[in-house]
Amino acid sequence: MKSQEFIAIEDRYGAHNYKPLDVVITKGRGVWVQDVDGKKYMDCLAAYSAVNQGHCHARLVKVMRKQAKRLALTSRAFRNDQLPLLAKELCELTGYEMMLPMNSGAEAVETAIKAARKWGYQIKGVENNKAEIIVCDGNFHGRTITIVTFSPEQQYKDGFGPMTPGFKMIPFGDADALEQAITPNSVAFLVEPIQGEGGVVVPPAGFLKKSKEICEKHHVLFVSDEIQSGLGRTGKMFACEHENVRADMVTIGKALSGGMYPVSAVLASKEILGVFKPGDHGSTYGGNPLACAIAREALQVIVDEKLCERATELGDYLMQQLQKINSPHVDFYRGKGLWIGIVLKQEAGGARRFCEALKENGLLAKETHWNIIRLAPPLVITKKEIDWALERIERVLMMD
Repeated sequence: MKSQEFIAIEDRYGAHNYKPLDVVITKGRGVWVQDVDGKKYMDCLAAYSAVNQGHCHARLVKVMRKQAKRLALTSRAFRNDQLPLLAKELCELTGYEMMLPMNSGAEAVETAIKAARKWGYQIKGVENNKAEIIVCDGNFHGRTITIVTFSPEQQYKDGFGPMTPGFKMIPFGDADALEQAITPNSVAFLVEPIQGEGGVVVPPAGFLKKSKEICEKHHVLFVSDEIQSGLGRTGKMFACEHENVRADMVTIGKALSGGMYPVSAVLASKEILGVFKPGDHGSTYGGNPLACAIAREALQVIVDEKLCERATELGDYLMQQLQKINSPHVDFYRGKGLWIGIVLKQEAGGARRFCEALKENGLLAKETHWNIIRLAPPLVITKKEIDWALERIERVLMMD
């Protein structure tokens, strides 16, 4: 079938909760994908940074096939031989004492929220049902009812009430506002070190460091959502490391499986994750052997192929070259590592038309917040491939 036939079927039978670009991808390898009509594209979204290791990385495909033939799922009613190894390797790699496996990023955030609240009641001594969690304006942490409660996007909440109480919002990048928002009932500060869906928004220098100091002073957990920003995307294993900040609790997902399978996790100390007792929390698929085997190899690929270092070097190069494009439509560029937002002027007519034009030129990117083009290619991209992309980006940014 041709692309338009697939699109027509999806529009008829699928719920319309997305507005994707009209490209129907059928296969991919590295930074390249191909549609059902045989046209080749460079993927500069990487499935919202889930495919940091590149599409269908050979090592991940091999491990997935091998494990799928042996054992895919046991549920947590029994033990399996892959989860202990993932837990050990992940904790040794990151320096945390414990991990709790889940499937999606939203589940990881929900887990962190539950852990923070229970820690607040059991360890900090907050009165039951009074715990507060502080979040930032511009945040995106997922789509569950509780998470959309503290989203600044009204559409994410419209029609889904009643919302979950217990959250306060402060301006992103304002550490003084954080300190003012803290009360005796505050148990956690949940923050993206760099806001991804917000348009690759990098906070002012020192914000993360000062926020962590404030949290320590007031016995509040600093919880870093590294689901998009982590695992090499910004040039560090975790984006908080750019300010030498060590979060009390970290959520990871997306690239934890290299795009091969839904895998997420929460990392923290024994004091924090130790609040969970059997029956408190769980997931049928969380920690399944197939997911764990893939995640183990995905982490090793990041280390072996020096993807953090590549993101730093090639991200700096990409940003330098972008800033040479004197487009009448661009307000400014921002980002860190291989994660860049092209912020367009209001009169540019929105980012969608530019993303559609990029698609016609063989490059796939996605708009966010109406006027921002987000670039997040797989971290295995080469300098030659970046130059190829830059030619198309310049051509499109200079169009009428």
